[in-house]
Amino acid sequence: MPHTKNLSSEMQHCIQECLACHAICLETVQHCLGLGGKHAKPKHIGMLLSCAEICHTSATFMLQSSDFHEQTCGLCAEVCHACAKECEQMAAGDHTMIQCADACRRCARSCEKMAHAMA
Repeated sequence: MPHTKNLSSEMQHCIQECLACHAICLETVQHCLGLGGKHAKPKHIGMLLSCAEICHTSATFMLQSSDFHEQTCGLCAEVCHACAKECEQMAAGDHTMIQCADACRRCARSCEKMAHAMA
Protein backbone atom coordinates (compact mmCIF):
# COMPACT_ATOMS: atom_id res chain seq x y z
CA MET A 1 0.00 0.00 0.00
CA PRO A 2 1.32 3.46 -0.86
CA HIS A 3 2.18 5.89 1.94
CA THR A 4 -1.22 7.26 3.01
CA LYS A 5 -0.87 8.27 6.65
CA ASN A 6 -2.23 11.78 5.98
CA LEU A 7 -5.40 10.45 4.34
CA SER A 8 -8.62 9.54 6.15
CA SER A 9 -9.29 5.87 6.77
CA GLU A 10 -12.30 6.08 4.44
CA MET A 11 -10.12 7.49 1.65
CA GLN A 12 -7.44 4.86 2.27
CA HIS A 13 -10.13 2.18 1.99
CA CYS A 14 -11.39 3.70 -1.27
CA ILE A 15 -7.86 3.78 -2.70
CA GLN A 16 -7.48 0.09 -1.83
CA GLU A 17 -10.82 -0.76 -3.47
CA CYS A 18 -9.87 1.22 -6.60
CA LEU A 19 -6.50 -0.49 -6.90
CA ALA A 20 -8.05 -3.92 -6.35
CA CYS A 21 -10.71 -3.24 -8.99
CA HIS A 22 -8.06 -1.97 -11.41
CA ALA A 23 -6.14 -5.22 -11.00
CA ILE A 24 -9.11 -7.59 -11.31
CA CYS A 25 -10.42 -5.77 -14.39
CA LEU A 26 -7.05 -6.18 -16.12
CA GLU A 27 -6.90 -9.84 -15.08
CA THR A 28 -10.44 -10.32 -16.38
CA VAL A 29 -9.46 -8.86 -19.77
CA GLN A 30 -6.91 -11.64 -20.14
CA HIS A 31 -9.43 -14.22 -18.95
CA CYS A 32 -12.05 -13.01 -21.43
CA LEU A 33 -9.63 -12.92 -24.35
CA GLY A 34 -8.75 -16.52 -23.53
CA LEU A 35 -12.41 -17.52 -23.50
CA GLY A 36 -13.14 -15.83 -26.81
CA GLY A 37 -16.63 -15.48 -28.20
CA LYS A 38 -18.89 -12.90 -26.56
CA HIS A 39 -16.35 -12.44 -23.77
CA ALA A 40 -13.75 -11.15 -26.23
CA LYS A 41 -16.03 -8.67 -28.03
CA PRO A 42 -14.52 -5.19 -28.27
CA LYS A 43 -17.38 -3.58 -26.31
CA HIS A 44 -16.87 -5.88 -23.33
CA ILE A 45 -13.07 -5.63 -23.37
CA GLY A 46 -13.42 -1.86 -23.71
CA MET A 47 -15.68 -1.74 -20.65
CA LEU A 48 -13.16 -3.70 -18.57
CA LEU A 49 -10.28 -1.48 -19.73
CA SER A 50 -12.27 1.70 -19.09
CA CYS A 51 -13.13 0.50 -15.61
CA ALA A 52 -9.50 -0.39 -14.88
CA GLU A 53 -8.35 3.03 -16.09
CA ILE A 54 -10.88 5.12 -14.14
CA CYS A 55 -10.14 3.10 -10.99
CA HIS A 56 -6.43 3.80 -11.39
CA THR A 57 -7.11 7.47 -12.06
CA SER A 58 -9.38 7.80 -9.02
CA ALA A 59 -6.78 6.17 -6.77
CA THR A 60 -4.12 8.51 -8.14
CA PHE A 61 -6.27 11.60 -7.57
CA MET A 62 -6.94 10.57 -3.98
CA LEU A 63 -3.28 9.79 -3.33
CA GLN A 64 -2.39 13.24 -4.65
CA SER A 65 -5.11 14.87 -2.52
CA SER A 66 -6.45 16.38 -5.73
CA ASP A 67 -9.25 18.91 -5.45
CA PHE A 68 -10.96 16.92 -8.21
CA HIS A 69 -11.06 13.51 -6.54
CA GLU A 70 -14.78 13.83 -5.80
CA GLN A 71 -15.48 14.11 -9.53
CA THR A 72 -13.21 11.22 -10.51
CA CYS A 73 -14.74 9.09 -7.76
CA GLY A 74 -18.23 9.93 -8.98
CA LEU A 75 -17.39 8.85 -12.52
CA CYS A 76 -15.55 5.81 -11.20
CA ALA A 77 -18.67 4.72 -9.31
CA GLU A 78 -20.77 5.01 -12.48
CA VAL A 79 -18.32 3.04 -14.60
CA CYS A 80 -17.86 0.38 -11.91
CA HIS A 81 -21.62 -0.13 -11.63
CA ALA A 82 -21.88 -0.57 -15.41
CA CYS A 83 -18.93 -2.95 -15.51
CA ALA A 84 -20.31 -5.00 -12.61
CA LYS A 85 -23.65 -5.35 -14.37
CA GLU A 86 -22.03 -6.43 -17.62
CA CYS A 87 -19.70 -8.94 -15.94
CA GLU A 88 -22.57 -10.41 -13.96
CA GLN A 89 -24.64 -10.84 -17.13
CA MET A 90 -21.77 -12.73 -18.75
CA ALA A 91 -20.80 -14.75 -15.68
CA ALA A 92 -22.92 -17.92 -16.03
CA GLY A 93 -21.08 -19.41 -13.05
CA ASP A 94 -17.64 -18.19 -14.19
CA HIS A 95 -15.70 -17.46 -10.99
CA THR A 96 -13.46 -14.79 -12.56
CA MET A 97 -16.43 -12.85 -13.95
CA ILE A 98 -18.25 -13.05 -10.61
CA GLN A 99 -15.10 -11.93 -8.78
CA CYS A 100 -14.76 -8.96 -11.14
CA ALA A 101 -18.41 -7.95 -10.69
CA ASP A 102 -18.02 -8.12 -6.90
CA ALA A 103 -14.84 -6.00 -6.94
CA CYS A 104 -16.53 -3.44 -9.18
CA ARG A 105 -19.50 -3.18 -6.81
CA ARG A 106 -17.25 -2.74 -3.77
CA CYS A 107 -15.29 -0.03 -5.57
CA ALA A 108 -18.48 1.70 -6.72
CA ARG A 109 -19.86 1.83 -3.16
CA SER A 110 -16.61 3.19 -1.78
CA CYS A 111 -16.27 5.78 -4.55
CA GLU A 112 -19.86 6.92 -4.05
CA LYS A 113 -18.99 7.75 -0.45
CA MET A 114 -15.91 9.70 -1.55
CA ALA A 115 -17.84 11.52 -4.28
CA HIS A 116 -20.36 12.75 -1.73
CA ALA A 117 -17.88 13.38 1.10
CA MET A 118 -17.64 17.09 0.32
CA ALA A 119 -21.22 17.56 -0.94
